[in-house]
Amino acid sequence: MSQHLSEQELQRREALEKLRSLGIEPYPAAEYHLSHSHAEVHSGFEQAPADKAWKEVSLAGRLMTKRIMGKASFADLQDASGRMQLYFNRDEICPGEDKTLYNEVFKKLLDIGDFIGVKGFVFKTQMGETTLHVKEFTVLSKSLRPLPVVKKDEEGQVYDAFSDPEQRYRMRYVDLIVNEGVRETFAKRTKIISAMRAFFNARGYLEVETPILQPIPGGAAARPFITHHNALDIPLYLRIANELYLKRLIVGGYEGVYEFAKDFRNEGMDRTHNPEFTVMEIYVAYKDYFWMMEFTEQMLEHVVKSVNGGSTVVTLGDRELDFKAPFKRISMMDAIKEHTGFDISGMDEKALRDVCKKLHIETDPSMGKGKLIDEIFGEKCEPHYIQPTFIMDYPKEMSPLCKEHRENPALTERFELMINGKEIANAYSELNDPIDQRVRFEQQLELSEKGDDEAMFIDQDFLRALEFGMPPTSGMGIGIDRLTMLLTNNSSIQEVLFFPQMRPEKKPALPSKKDFEDLGVPAEWSAHTLAVFGTVEKLKEAKPTQVHQQMNGYRKKKKLEVVALQLSDVERWY
Repeated sequence: MSQHLSEQELQRREALEKLRSLGIEPYPAAEYHLSHSHAEVHSGFEQAPADKAWKEVSLAGRLMTKRIMGKASFADLQDASGRMQLYFNRDEICPGEDKTLYNEVFKKLLDIGDFIGVKGFVFKTQMGETTLHVKEFTVLSKSLRPLPVVKKDEEGQVYDAFSDPEQRYRMRYVDLIVNEGVRETFAKRTKIISAMRAFFNARGYLEVETPILQPIPGGAAARPFITHHNALDIPLYLRIANELYLKRLIVGGYEGVYEFAKDFRNEGMDRTHNPEFTVMEIYVAYKDYFWMMEFTEQMLEHVVKSVNGGSTVVTLGDRELDFKAPFKRISMMDAIKEHTGFDISGMDEKALRDVCKKLHIETDPSMGKGKLIDEIFGEKCEPHYIQPTFIMDYPKEMSPLCKEHRENPALTERFELMINGKEIANAYSELNDPIDQRVRFEQQLELSEKGDDEAMFIDQDFLRALEFGMPPTSGMGIGIDRLTMLLTNNSSIQEVLFFPQMRPEKKPALPSKKDFEDLGVPAEWSAHTLAVFGTVEKLKEAKPTQVHQQMNGYRKKKKLEVVALQLSDVERWY
């Protein structure tokens, strides 16, 4: 496959070959021993500058800046923990007559983005910056593509930022290198999961794994991804939820199980939805949804304090969210009445459609009562719940896996946790009556026959498991991606996923020598003009005098065996 290389990329490949010609392997196989991380040097040297440990230090990382000042130079090296300033002195790097390692390798053949290992001693400059005085360095990996150069002035203003969202998400590896704070977001995501896991483990609950490929996509109302198992010759679905398998484990005798799971839903994408997402689901025997509400708010308070320096208050945009337990509680019916003025309790499907019409909410014939109520709540109520709030007691039509409310048979014992206008967690007193569960599944089948492609399948094996008996149980699922958004002050789910789903990258047609020849560039010059300017458009942007100077400079530098261009020759290209 042909690949057009920019002038910088060509120069880096030339540097690669020059390194090899000097006997330096740009991609060595041997381990490079590290004595410290950069952060350890900064903190340790500050606390004990006289310690002998700082006399012989070995570091490695990516070269981020070079400031060459003749026989001495400074550079910045970046590892996962931060940056370290380096000081190079030609005569110490090259104590003998041969100065090639400094004059050629360091000054000319090392580029921004290369990985190097350095050994030396730590000192503090006159400006007070902790610095490694390099006694020797090793090339560890040659970078063949230039990094975006993000500059910051003395006031902290950033210029030439690598900020285009599509480029950042598509090339997350570059985003992580050049944009401060991105690595910290993902480090905090890991801390959130670790704090949650510690909370569950301290209570004796068992972390488990359940199938991703499932014969029945159960546990939620969503459109699945479908695949085919060749050996078994059967269709399979990427799971939309892990609920029904975790409940099977409660049937099997475990009294508390949880899973951090990748789930998949073949639905729309926006700032809060990605087709592949992470959810934590937990099920605890002999509990109900009132217990789960207290458990959820205690768990979230613990998690927020763990990742937020002990505070329960987090900043999200211009808002402050307080995760201090207890959280506000309100029933769904009361929430709808409060924000729309309509009391929908006991309404049939026709009456609900009339309410939607009066509230200017779009509907379609496939929607049953549950979907209509969900639309009303989603459009008219959700945005009002900024601080953590439990929305309780959902209509039965919206909750086919949930236990009937102990006081009102039209409702279920379910809550959702709303924060910043979005659902973060969903929980039930789980339905463990196998006969009632079969009826609910059959009602979902009727919705599917009406055209609702998100209605649940009937899972006969799960019904069989319930018939063996499941103890009273409460379960809760929480979206890890959305929770991470809240706790890292991000408004887009793509900011907390390393590699969010994206449309295929559009590859522009590669420029060729013929493009330049069609413009009038002689055949003997077309390949060289392509190498210097890349595209005809960039050539046209330059003035003929600039092109004349650059191309003849390139001819001299590359020692090309072509006749020098005259300015009149170049002017004819225009």
